[in-house]
Amino acid sequence: MQTKKVEVLSPVGSFESLQAAIRGGADAIYFGVEQLNMRAKSVNMLTVEDLAEVNRICKEHQVKNYLTLNTVMYDHDMQLVKSIIQEAQAQGTDAVIASDFAVIELCNRLNMPLHISTQANVSNIEAVTFFSRFSDVIVLARELTMTQIENITKEIVRRDIRGISGELIRIETFVHGALCMAVSGKCYMSLHEQNASANRGACTQNCRRPYKVTDLETGNEMVVDNEYIMSPKDLCTIEILDQVINAGVDVLKIEGRGKSADYVFTTTKCYKEAVEAVAAGTFTAERAAEWMKELETVYNRGFWEGYYLGRKLGEWTPNPGNAATVKKVYIAKGVRYYPNAGVGEFVVESGKMKKGDQIMIMGPNYGMVKVELDDFRVNGNDAEEAQKGDRVTFTIAEKISKSDKLYKLV
Repeated sequence: MQTKKVEVLSPVGSFESLQAAIRGGADAIYFGVEQLNMRAKSVNMLTVEDLAEVNRICKEHQVKNYLTLNTVMYDHDMQLVKSIIQEAQAQGTDAVIASDFAVIELCNRLNMPLHISTQANVSNIEAVTFFSRFSDVIVLARELTMTQIENITKEIVRRDIRGISGELIRIETFVHGALCMAVSGKCYMSLHEQNASANRGACTQNCRRPYKVTDLETGNEMVVDNEYIMSPKDLCTIEILDQVINAGVDVLKIEGRGKSADYVFTTTKCYKEAVEAVAAGTFTAERAAEWMKELETVYNRGFWEGYYLGRKLGEWTPNPGNAATVKKVYIAKGVRYYPNAGVGEFVVESGKMKKGDQIMIMGPNYGMVKVELDDFRVNGNDAEEAQKGDRVTFTIAEKISKSDKLYKLV
């Protein structure tokens, strides 16, 4: 039976996903600000000015928060890096995640707790020993097998390898989310194709597209059918999570800072429940199958267990888009909330909604909530259906704001 505390670490790219991670049961979250993180192209990118609010919310819910500064850094970045670290430290950020040696050195000089990013490609115990002088947590390379990870965690204990705080080094691995053909996230494809460096957070995902092969001698062309041969399926370890934990992993990291709040909530909830089941000795294949069904309802490109079981790479996605079993269709935006009545108001901007629809609402105050639309009013009157231009009101506990969005689940 698992006895040590295993941390579920959730991705955050907006205040909606932050609240969703908390509601899902995250022990910690990680996020980036400005352009110096690997999700710099995120639509709802957080800023340095948001650090105070992120920290306030996390401290209120006793959730740790880690700031990613994990891109390749150039000389002209260093002043901004320093100012971000200083502001993060002032606001109470729990740690910085980095791989660049300049950032590592800056964190140590400023006494900012540091986690070594997967971009450092740590793949052996000697590398763990080296980085232990700077950090307490190391995110291993994504390409390791379960046996390799277990050998590393056992050697940490046997050699008594301690981090900068004096505690035993903690090992973090990815357990869910997008994979790419690059080694531990280092890729130059979009840089060559579109002058947009993935290593600076600007990946254009060229690898997710269909390609045509041309015979240069004959000119004959062939479209590669059924498989996007540079686009792996998403990582999902829910069915082998007991093995991952028993291999000695301390932190389970979910990928997805560019994903929406429903993805963050569902993945966090499932992995948190699975961790608790492993600890209680109630983890079973039947329960894992149920979690898998839940995970399939949110964004994914199909699933496989990655490199952990030593399988040859070849689990390519059959399509470039979303394979989720439940799709969300945007319908309406928030208008206002009536606290005395506990009623939210929305205006329909696209499509229709009718009585009995399953809907999902996302907002920065609460993350994500799902509701069955069994009673609502349209333009102040009882109605069965609402369409574009209508104002819809219904009872809801969450405080609706103008930035909230309402989706129909299909």
